[in-house]
Amino acid sequence: MNQMELSVPYDNGYEPEDYMLQEDEWDRDLLLDPAWEKQQRKTFTAWCNSHLRKAGTQIENIEDDFRNGLKLMLLLEVISGERLPKPDRGKMRFHKIANVNKALDFITSKGVKLVSIGAEEIVDGNVKMTLGMIWTIILRFAIQDISVEETSAKEGLLLWCQRKTAPYRNVNVQNFHVSWKDGLAFCALIHRHRPELIDFQNLKDDPLGNLNLAFDIAEKHLDIPKMLDAEDILSTPKPDERAIMTYVSCFYHAFAGAEQAETAANRICKILGVNQENEKLMEDYERLASELLEWIRRTIPWLENRAAEKTMIEMQRKLEDFRDYRRMHKPPKVQEKCQLEISFNTLQTKLRISNRPAFMPSEGKMVSDITSAWQGLDQAEKGYEEWLLTEIRRLERLDHLAEKFRQKATNHETWASGKEEILSRKDYESASLMEVRALLRKHEAFESDLSAHQDRVEQIAAIAQELNELDYHDVASVNQRCQSICDLWDQLGTLTQKRREALERTEKLLETVEQLFLEYAKRSAPFNNWMEGAMEDLQDMFIVHTIEEVQTLIAAHEQFKSTLPEADAERQAILGIQQEVLKISHSYGIHGDLTNPYRTITTEEIAIKWDKVKKLVPQRDSALQEELARQHGNERLRRQFAAQANLIGPWIQTRMEEIGRCSMAMEGTLEDQMTQLKQYEHVIVSYKQNIDKLEGDHQLIQESLIFDNKHTNYTMEHIRVGWELLLTTIARTINEIETQILTRDAKGISQEQMNEFRSSFNHFDRRLHKARVEERDKLRPDEFKACLISLGHLGNDKQKKNRAMDSDDFRACLISMGYDLGEVEFARIMMLVDPNTSGVVSFQSFIDFMTRETADTDTAEQVIGSFRILAADKPYILADELRRELPPDQAEYCISRMPPYSGPGALPGALDYTAFSTALYGESDL
Repeated sequence: MNQMELSVPYDNGYEPEDYMLQEDEWDRDLLLDPAWEKQQRKTFTAWCNSHLRKAGTQIENIEDDFRNGLKLMLLLEVISGERLPKPDRGKMRFHKIANVNKALDFITSKGVKLVSIGAEEIVDGNVKMTLGMIWTIILRFAIQDISVEETSAKEGLLLWCQRKTAPYRNVNVQNFHVSWKDGLAFCALIHRHRPELIDFQNLKDDPLGNLNLAFDIAEKHLDIPKMLDAEDILSTPKPDERAIMTYVSCFYHAFAGAEQAETAANRICKILGVNQENEKLMEDYERLASELLEWIRRTIPWLENRAAEKTMIEMQRKLEDFRDYRRMHKPPKVQEKCQLEISFNTLQTKLRISNRPAFMPSEGKMVSDITSAWQGLDQAEKGYEEWLLTEIRRLERLDHLAEKFRQKATNHETWASGKEEILSRKDYESASLMEVRALLRKHEAFESDLSAHQDRVEQIAAIAQELNELDYHDVASVNQRCQSICDLWDQLGTLTQKRREALERTEKLLETVEQLFLEYAKRSAPFNNWMEGAMEDLQDMFIVHTIEEVQTLIAAHEQFKSTLPEADAERQAILGIQQEVLKISHSYGIHGDLTNPYRTITTEEIAIKWDKVKKLVPQRDSALQEELARQHGNERLRRQFAAQANLIGPWIQTRMEEIGRCSMAMEGTLEDQMTQLKQYEHVIVSYKQNIDKLEGDHQLIQESLIFDNKHTNYTMEHIRVGWELLLTTIARTINEIETQILTRDAKGISQEQMNEFRSSFNHFDRRLHKARVEERDKLRPDEFKACLISLGHLGNDKQKKNRAMDSDDFRACLISMGYDLGEVEFARIMMLVDPNTSGVVSFQSFIDFMTRETADTDTAEQVIGSFRILAADKPYILADELRRELPPDQAEYCISRMPPYSGPGALPGALDYTAFSTALYGESDL
């Protein structure tokens, strides 16, 4: 045992000031404060006599009665229980010095190195040295062994006093001098342990009376001699600290038996506190799980509903609702799900650390149940947005087709209007030959026109068929109109055939025709049809999604414009025929009716339609250029989105890799790793604004009906999934480190041990840098077995000698635990670390196993033993005993949960603490 150059022993971490002042301070106190010497002289004398009376003697004057060394040696034998060397019986000075030296040598043998205290000073009756020597003896044999929660002797004694007097009003023990002057602290100590001796509630503000009451009761009932005078304590501003400490230490030793009960109560309070905290965590988990599962249950049917709306506006409203769900409703639930998993893992870790059974949530509320429900949510959500966009495209095309159908149907109906009546006439019966031939030629022109309209009718039918196939909401009216057109078309065909047959029969009787009018009719009708088709094409609605598509339309329009000169030449030629008719009539003096009986369109109508074609051409140019500008704008949106997505995607991947490296690194303490992860978390949270900006750009893209982007491989869905995975990963990694810190602190694992566990684990996790994120930090059974062998848990003797942790303590621990150290033992360990037989072992399971195999935990037997102490060895305990020994909330917690004791000899209200303690560590509702 090391010794230090002090006047007192310095041992077990106690501070020098706990024992004895330096010599110059001692002299100063003696000179400045005579009351100091008086109090110590009386207290130390009484303390010595409390022990010497066991040997049938006592002292009267402390500096005189120890001068020959005989009673000093006797005092040391009584308080130590050991025999000192035989004293010298002579009365000469050297005999006295020899005896005192034997006493001082004995004190030195107990680890106390005396400085400036010699036998001569004691023999000469030096008061200062004698009191210092006695104080050293008091410290060594009465105070040194007092320790509460690993404090020093003085601090431990003070802490003991504070705890015992804490419930008492007007008692505040902060030191060993003025805190005791009013006497209430002494009375509180006695009342706490022997409440029947003092009526504490009725004590008055009478320091002298309170002090004397406490001193008298201590002497009469506790066998503690009166070591202090109330008058001396009250007469000085600051009573002597050593005198008070000496006297209070007698109370501590007198009540030492009660300390065992206090220790037991402390253990029970700690265990009950853990149980109450765990119950709160279980309740919170159940509530949060129920709320999350209910939200998922309500949301999935909404996402699975594929009932299409009839209009674009209604479908776009559905799309906006889905965007709100992704932006506002789902992200908080992602956080709740992650926090729920973290809370569950933390709770299970706390239960394992406290040796409690694992928490089994209510049916349907396991983490796996929540994960399964969440997967169902993701599955329902997966195709919903794609369905929405597809449906919007379908409705957009339907609207376009419906409008196209209406235009073509209107044009055709306008053309067909009145045709049935014309074809039904029998005007040829009373017509002249010229008129019949004219009617025949006119009919031929009509047939040509009818044939030209065949394609239009087929287009109308094709559009109607497509609207049927695409399930257009107003398809009934389309079908009705289409059927009406087709029926009329069939009727016109029948009537045309009948009229032709009639005209051909009449044609045999008629021979004169006017070829020029016929040529006009034959050329003007197709040209008119071309102009109508051109006007339809120029007014045709178009829908494109890329610059290339609109450029194709522009090229087609340019091609059309290139045909206009040829069309204009045809127009001039047709008009020339009419001019030729007029020229002939003027040249040959024809004065008859010059109306062309064959024509279907006049020159004025041709002029009007031609002017309309020329006006529609620049309008089409303008519309196409506007669409080209819109597509350029869409391209800018694509590039803007791609530029951000191509930065955010790799950024998320880089953060994932950094988190992975941090979780696997062993640099610094777990707190250092936690600090680094918190920094990562702060960076990630700060980066959220970039995700929000990208969401805004994505919304603009969707509102512009942009459905592809060749500038990036990242979709908004990719970014969302990556972001959610990043948030979940950082939260889970932080929780893993927190769990390791919790495990380390609770089990007393050093940072070096934790690093050794991590190093061994990483060494055998061969897939660490190859596997996907969810497969990291897991070992296959063969890797886990090799890792255990490296730590000395498995294998033969040769392997044990080569293990990574080759220490005698660890080997002795394995042997004392009765390890079989073979395949059977390995199978047992695998059942502990992998109860679900998943084939992999997580790092947390590995740490839990190592700490569980080596660390001390409280057990049901320990709790039962603690309750037995509080119950004074009875097999049951009473409610009053629990309320007396435990804090109120924990006492009531036990009373409400302990079953009645049914054994023999039980008093009314007896409680069964054995059944209660067993339930704490087994399957129960506690």
